[in-house]
Amino acid sequence: MPVLAVDLGGTKTLVALVDGADIVARREVATGRNTGPAAWVAGMADLAHDWRGRHDGIGLTVTGLVAQGLWRPLNPETLPLPAEGFPLAREAEAALGGPAVIRNDAQAAAWGEYLHGAGQGRDMVFLTVSTGIGAGIVLNGQLVGGRFGLAGHAGQMIALPDGDDAPFEDMASGRWIARKAGRPDARAVFAGADDPACAEAIETSAQRVSRLCRNLQFLLAPEVIVIGGGIGLAPGYLPRVRAILAPLDPIRHPVIEPAALGGDAGVIGIAALAAAQARAEY
Repeated sequence: MPVLAVDLGGTKTLVALVDGADIVARREVATGRNTGPAAWVAGMADLAHDWRGRHDGIGLTVTGLVAQGLWRPLNPETLPLPAEGFPLAREAEAALGGPAVIRNDAQAAAWGEYLHGAGQGRDMVFLTVSTGIGAGIVLNGQLVGGRFGLAGHAGQMIALPDGDDAPFEDMASGRWIARKAGRPDARAVFAGADDPACAEAIETSAQRVSRLCRNLQFLLAPEVIVIGGGIGLAPGYLPRVRAILAPLDPIRHPVIEPAALGGDAGVIGIAALAAAQARAEY
């Protein structure tokens, strides 16, 4: 029986029935940024309401940090959560009709790519470049969560010197690209990539993400860095990151691969984690 898997992101919410690497059914809506977490939970429950009884286990992946059932904002610019956090585990389990495994979206996607995608069987970092920026780490066959589940939140690292405490994702993400180019969203920037302002925003983001990849290479020495997300997989972006890294010698040069599972890596990964939890309970 498949697992009910939900990926609640800064741009869209995907609800799916997942069996291994196969998505049996899927439904997707835009995430209403300003409606708030209670509405987001109600929306995903509405999408999945007629699937009750058709799945064994529930997995939920979200942007940001979930610790002890409380969903906390790390960067409210990605999704505006209450400063005190939101009781996601309690509310989601009540809405979806059962206990849920909940993980950060990049961590879940890392596990999906490790099991079924571009990182199969290798020490890897999954790097998502999207509305925000985050990472998931798999070392020695284990998904690394770390203290409070913070491992891999690369977008929250401090990007610039001289006392500027802005997180890295505020200097390279899809939100930053759109703001820098003066366009309504990142999709419009890539559509207008021939415009000098758009081209400069894309180039600067790619340069900064390439530096992040170099830092990850020195910090973790993964066998591969898998890049996903709406920006990471946008036309021309990943080739630009690779071109910037190309002059490096082999020791310093990270191996970069596109996410084989695309935007489905998160639901496939969280479904696998939920299925493993269900097996452990029997």
